[in-house]
Amino acid sequence: MGTKRKKNKGDKYAHKKHQEKGPVKAKKHLGQHFLKDEDIAKQIADTLLQKEYHNVIEIGPGTGVLTKYLLLRNSNLVAMDLDTESIKYLNETFPLEHPKAFEGDGSFKVIEADFLNFDIQTIFGTEQFGITGNFPYNISTQIVFKMLELRDQVPEFSGMFQKEVAERICSKEGSKAYGILSVLAQAFYDAEYLFTVQPEVFDPPPKVQSGVLRLTRKANFQLPCDEQLFRRVVKTAFNQRRKTLRNSLKTFALSDNLKEDTIFDQRPEQLSVEDFIALTKKIADDTL
Repeated sequence: MGTKRKKNKGDKYAHKKHQEKGPVKAKKHLGQHFLKDEDIAKQIADTLLQKEYHNVIEIGPGTGVLTKYLLLRNSNLVAMDLDTESIKYLNETFPLEHPKAFEGDGSFKVIEADFLNFDIQTIFGTEQFGITGNFPYNISTQIVFKMLELRDQVPEFSGMFQKEVAERICSKEGSKAYGILSVLAQAFYDAEYLFTVQPEVFDPPPKVQSGVLRLTRKANFQLPCDEQLFRRVVKTAFNQRRKTLRNSLKTFALSDNLKEDTIFDQRPEQLSVEDFIALTKKIADDTL
């Protein structure tokens, strides 16, 4: 999406000027890069299809650029942020600046909290909800792992990541980017890399490109194997990704009979999610 613009002498001054005008100052320790492109904000809001639910959590709303488009979709929206300045702006000034966003049938609540440590059931109980946001890069993978813990209630997840991380989540077997996060996410969700976002549409601009993805929960998202063992197999295999499974999974004390299986000739990036499930079943059934 977009093309790199040519640098000019006024760029750095224009950037400073924009920061001064912004309603919330980006804080480096929170990993904040505020989106300022309205078209991209609308595109991200539209990534949540919301076919059978209306509840949405936006993580890291910042200046509310994405927030208003989520509200226009009649969402029951909870905006969650750790930035006190952002919370104050969203509660006090934001509704006055964007009255049309509040004309629909949805609702809006702002919570100052850390998504990674927050009890979501205090908001939506056992109801279904979607998750989206322009995620702080420094905790984006942790957000995905937390979401996977909540998968019974999360039919849809989308958002902005560092491009490399988004590609990793959506990668298929055979790719260098394919790894632990790819397998664990795709065991329960269908992953789509949607579009790339250039640095200049953020304030301040990050040093890398960003990528937007969508995860859609599978119709059957129950694993047909022991989930804890599955996670252990996947993590152990990829921790030594250059080795064959026969070598990387030695800690499982497998029987000689099982180790003769041809699946152990392969390296982890060659196995699909279904292959890892089959491997987990074989290890669970193994007898010394």
